[in-house]
Amino acid sequence: MTVLPDDGLSLAAEFPDATHEQWQRLVEGVLRKSGKEVSGAAVEDALSTTLEDGLRTRPLYTPRDAAPDPGLPGFAPFTRGGRPVGNTPGGWDVRQRHAALFDGSVLADLENGVTSLWLVLGEGGIPVADLGRALDGVYLDLAPVVLDAGADTEAAADALLKLYEERGVAPEDVRGGLGADPLGYEARTGTPLDFAPVAALAARAGAYPGLRTLTVDALPYHEAGGSAAQELGASLATAVAYLRELTEAGLSAEQATAQIEFRYAATADQFLTIAKLRAARRLWARVAEVCGAPGAGAQVQHAVTSPVMMSRRDPWVNMLRTTVATLAAGVGGADSVTVLPFDHALGLPDAFARRIARNTSTILVEESHLARVVDPAGGSWYVERLTDELAHAAWEFFRSIERDGGQAAVLRSGRLGDDLARTWAERSAKLAKRREPITGVSEFPFLNEKPVHREPAPEPPSGGLPRVRRDEAYEALRARSDAHLAATGARPRIFLATLGPAAEHTARASFAANLFQAGGIEPVTGGNFEESGATEAVLCSSDARYAEEAAQAAEALRAAGARQIHLAGRPAGYAGVDHYVFAGCDAVAVLTATLDRIGVSW
Repeated sequence: MTVLPDDGLSLAAEFPDATHEQWQRLVEGVLRKSGKEVSGAAVEDALSTTLEDGLRTRPLYTPRDAAPDPGLPGFAPFTRGGRPVGNTPGGWDVRQRHAALFDGSVLADLENGVTSLWLVLGEGGIPVADLGRALDGVYLDLAPVVLDAGADTEAAADALLKLYEERGVAPEDVRGGLGADPLGYEARTGTPLDFAPVAALAARAGAYPGLRTLTVDALPYHEAGGSAAQELGASLATAVAYLRELTEAGLSAEQATAQIEFRYAATADQFLTIAKLRAARRLWARVAEVCGAPGAGAQVQHAVTSPVMMSRRDPWVNMLRTTVATLAAGVGGADSVTVLPFDHALGLPDAFARRIARNTSTILVEESHLARVVDPAGGSWYVERLTDELAHAAWEFFRSIERDGGQAAVLRSGRLGDDLARTWAERSAKLAKRREPITGVSEFPFLNEKPVHREPAPEPPSGGLPRVRRDEAYEALRARSDAHLAATGARPRIFLATLGPAAEHTARASFAANLFQAGGIEPVTGGNFEESGATEAVLCSSDARYAEEAAQAAEALRAAGARQIHLAGRPAGYAGVDHYVFAGCDAVAVLTATLDRIGVSW
C-alpha cells in the first residue's frame, strides 16, 4: 500500500497499488515460459517449499497472512522476547562450553568476551574433583556457571555450592544453573535416574535467587534427527514432567517454573530458528498459565549452534554456519548463546577455534549492533506466520506425548525414538539427493583439502537416542576414498568424456565433477580414457549433442576399456549408457555403487 510521510511527499503517489492477483498473473507468465501451466493459488503452490512438520513456506507473505497478536516484548505470551528492552544494551549472555580442562582456557575465554561458563562434568567431561581447578581464578560472583554433569549432577552441584561458600560468594550474587536433567540423561543413555536428589537440590537452590536447578535440554532430540516441532514438543513434555515432580515435592507452581532453564539448537536455517525460539516462549507461557503460574515470566533460553550441521570435511565452512545460527538465536531472543567451535566435530577445539567461536557473538553484538533492536523479526508477516504454525505443530506433538503417558513413558516405550527416526529418514533422503546441500561436503567438495586434526574429545554418554550428523553418509564415502588413497597412493577415478564445444559441455561436466567428488572420486578430464586410470566414464554435453553422439561415444569408451558408462542428464534410453546422473538423483546411492564397482572397500 502507499504510505504518506509526515511532510505530505509521496514518492509512490503516481503508482497504483499492486494487488495480490496482479502478482499472481505476472508469476503465471514467468512459469508458463518455463513450461508450467498453473494459475491462481496454484502459482504459489508451485513456488512453495515444504518443510518438516507439515509446514510450507510460500513465495509471498502479505497482511492476508494473519497470525495471532504476539503481544509486546517482555509481556505474556513473551513471543516477542522475555524483556521489554530485549537484549540491549550489552547483548546476550555469551556462554562458552568446556568439556576438557586446559590450563588457562577458562580465564582466556572470560578475559576475551565470554560472560558465562558451561562446564561438562563427569562422564564425557571434566572430572567432578577438578571443578575447583577449572574455576581457579574465576570471580564466581561475576561469571555465571552452568553445570552439565548427567549422573554426577548431585556431586557436581555439591562441589559448586561448596566452592561458592569457600570463596565467600553471597547467595544473592550466585548466577547460573546446576544443570539437572534426568530425562535428558535418560534420552542420551537409556538409563533412568531418580528424581528425588533433584527435588532436594531444588529446595537448596531456593536460597540462591539467581540459581536454577534444572535444564531442559532439547539437544538430545535435535541430535537424534528430530524436527523443530519435535524438539519443542519433547522439551515441553520434559518440563511438564519436572513441574509435576517439583510441585509434588512441595514447591509452588511459580517456584517450580523459576527452577527451569531451556536449551535449544540454533541452526543455519535462520528463519526456522527465529520462529522456534519465539514459539518456545509462547508455548511455555501457555503451560505456566494452565499450571496456575501466569506470573512465572518468560522462558529462559540457552541456544547452542547445532552439532548436527557441523561438517568434518572443510570444517572452516562451519564458521559461516555458526555465524548464521548465532544471528538467528540473537534475533529470536535467546538469553544465552553458545557458539560451538568450527572444529567441534573433529575433537577438542584449539585456542584459535575457541577464539573464533566467542568472537562470533562479539561481532554480531558490538559491530553489527544486532542487540540494539528489540525483536528485529517482529512484524514480519513471514516470521509471525511461521512462528504461529510451528507453535501449533509443536503443541500437537506435545499433546501426543502426554496422551501416551508423558515424556518418560514415550522414551521407555521407544515411541519417541521411532518418531525421531522417521523424521531423520525423510531428511536423510533429501540429503542423499542433495535437495538439502552441504557446502564443502555434498556440494563443492575439495578433494585435495589438507585434513584438520584435533585431539580426541572425551566420549560423551551414549546408549539412548542416536546422535546423527548431516554429513554422515558422505563422510562414510570419503573415508573409503581416503583408505584407498592410503593403500594405493591414488584416489578412485572417473573419466569425464566431454562432447562438443565448451559451451555445450561445461555445465554438465562441472555438475558431474562436483557429484563424484562428494564421494571421494577424482574426476579426470582431458587426454584419453586409456591414460586416465579410471574404469568408468561420464558423458557430458547437451541434450542435442547426446541425440547425435551419445551412443557412438559410449561404444568408443567401452572399446577403450570403460566398464560402465554414465551420462550427465535425465534418463533418455541412449544405447550403451548404463547410468544417468542428474539434479535430484540419489547421489549417495550412485556414489556407493560406483565405489563398490571400482573395488574401493569399506
